Amino acid sequence: MYDVTAIGELLIDFACKSTDEAGYPTLAANPGGAPGNLLAALNAYGCKTAFLGKVGEDAFGRLLLGTLSQAGIETRGIVSDPNYFTTLAFVTLDETGNRTFSFARKPGADTQLSFEELDLTLIDDCRDFHFGTLSLTDEPMRSATRQAVAYARRQGKLISFDPNLRKPLWRDLEEAKRQILWGLAQSDIVKLSDEEVDFLWGCAPEAGAEKLHLEYGVRLAFVTLGPEGCYYSNGTVSGRVATPQGIQVVDTTGAGDIFGGSVLSRILRSGKAPEALTEEELRQATRFACCAASLSTQRYGGIPSVAPEGEVLALAEGQAD
Repeated sequence: MYDVTAIGELLIDFACKSTDEAGYPTLAANPGGAPGNLLAALNAYGCKTAFLGKVGEDAFGRLLLGTLSQAGIETRGIVSDPNYFTTLAFVTLDETGNRTFSFARKPGADTQLSFEELDLTLIDDCRDFHFGTLSLTDEPMRSATRQAVAYARRQGKLISFDPNLRKPLWRDLEEAKRQILWGLAQSDIVKLSDEEVDFLWGCAPEAGAEKLHLEYGVRLAFVTLGPEGCYYSNGTVSGRVATPQGIQVVDTTGAGDIFGGSVLSRILRSGKAPEALTEEELRQATRFACCAASLSTQRYGGIPSVAPEGEVLALAEGQAD
């Protein structure tokens, strides 16, 4: 039994290491893609996971398969396709570590996965099925994802969702909004950012979480607040957890995904329904995830930046309420 099976993009992040006098970056290749980052955190923090996706039958695709296998993620659901190149993302950073993305994805292999290529046994054998909206930008992956979510819902699985809005990948931002809202309506557990709440509804995080519960039936919501931490709510209890102080940020790539995987690991390990979690349980889970995400920003890349569980627990224990 897998705790989480995720569908989505698997790609290479090229992170900026330095720039020359003309402004051209020196880039380092790192394995990435939001679902891969999330699953790597889940595996590091005691869960068993599997991936559904597509890479190119090329050097980067083979590297990604090897990296996921080393992280303990089941890879038999990943298709290697000789007709498309593995998707590449070029990440440049400003002086605070914040990112700007440029994508080589026209099309990338991740967008070319069809429903017929999915190993549905990986959904049959999971507790939670996870997806994001980078799977909804292009066909045939959009239809594959929608059908996979419907299949998982029929099987009675928990559904988790992270919009992970990347505006450069959408031809039309109104279409992006429609796809995100569709995803929210399918989901039990949602992690989104305050910027995404503003993009969707132009409201505060607390009001956004209330909309998720009342209008979309979301059972558990996390709204990340960048350096300010996270707001959480399951419709009964809610609160905020601050980001740990004193973290020297070098790269924020994957931090939101690692938050998502970290908090999901705590929810699943509790064995409780999302709406049954107490305020203390939610606060502790959110604190653990804030610490894991913060520690990841001290390292470059997504999957390689997942901190050991003991390091996260030590930081979490030192945080005051």
